[in-house]
Amino acid sequence: MGRPKGKSSGESASFPIMEQYLRYMQAVQEKSPLTIKEYRYDLILLFRFLKYDRGLVKLTDEFKFEDISIQDIDEKFLNSITQDDLFAFMIYLSRERKASSATRARKVATLKSFFKYLFQKKRIIKDDPSYELETPRRAKRLPKYLNLDQSLKLLSTAENAEKESAVRDYCIVTLFLNCGMRLSELQGIDLSDISEDTLRVVGKGNKERTIYLNQACLRALNEYYPIREQQKIKDDQALFLSKRGTRLSKQMIQNVIKRLLSESGLDVSGYSVHKLRHTAATLMYKYGEVDIRTLQTILGHQSVATTEIYTHVDEELLHDAVSKNPLANMNGDFKNKNGKVSD
Repeated sequence: MGRPKGKSSGESASFPIMEQYLRYMQAVQEKSPLTIKEYRYDLILLFRFLKYDRGLVKLTDEFKFEDISIQDIDEKFLNSITQDDLFAFMIYLSRERKASSATRARKVATLKSFFKYLFQKKRIIKDDPSYELETPRRAKRLPKYLNLDQSLKLLSTAENAEKESAVRDYCIVTLFLNCGMRLSELQGIDLSDISEDTLRVVGKGNKERTIYLNQACLRALNEYYPIREQQKIKDDQALFLSKRGTRLSKQMIQNVIKRLLSESGLDVSGYSVHKLRHTAATLMYKYGEVDIRTLQTILGHQSVATTEIYTHVDEELLHDAVSKNPLANMNGDFKNKNGKVSD
């Protein structure tokens, strides 16, 4: 039995104008393959919803929402889309699909980008229905991170491990905690990326940035280089190698961090490789007197708003602030003019 009509992925689930937009975003705007994949998913979802909401298709036990074909979407249909249609779509996402504010915010970004392209670049639509579409407020959650004592304990555990890969693993942890790199950035480091006390990394959107290596990083690297040279090498460019001599995979790096966290007595389920990035950022901001713009550059954030989440104060600082209140040491009962203890 063949796949139901309309139930497909890739270009067969879209229409020509949408494909032109996606190619434009990839070639001209240089969006990553993952971003393009998300745009495609969001737009397919929108047009399936619009056809369903307008009564152009009827769902049955055999014909599901995912079976709705959008290959017939044309300029006439695109020009018929109103702001109210997009509002209805956002309500559908919230009520029916239980989409979080972050998910809905991403979809709003997709819609704004797509309809701006149709209106300004291609002149296909007469008005932009997404122009006044507001982005849902995203709840800012404080990033989870290791405090200074926990960070030192993790480093000590890595340094004193008896595994054959101990020197390599210690170097990995040291770079994570001192440089605030993403997993993909550390995994992709080549030997040629390191020059004296600087490290070139390629971050999100294929953007390069330079990270300055402190003494701890340089010592860890200098201890690891001789160990690396002694092992079998299949990838002569990769900095971190597996036992087989190939570039260490992201999964293997994650396994290293999980093992060391566990051996340090920390909750493995509560922390991850990305939490080490949060840790580095928080420690730099808290102890290094790093201003927000400098921290933004170090972490490779496109927007300073993303970096601002690291300016949070931890519970220790909150407790200390309350304790330093000049009224904190006041004690005794307060009496009113009649000598009675007031309520």
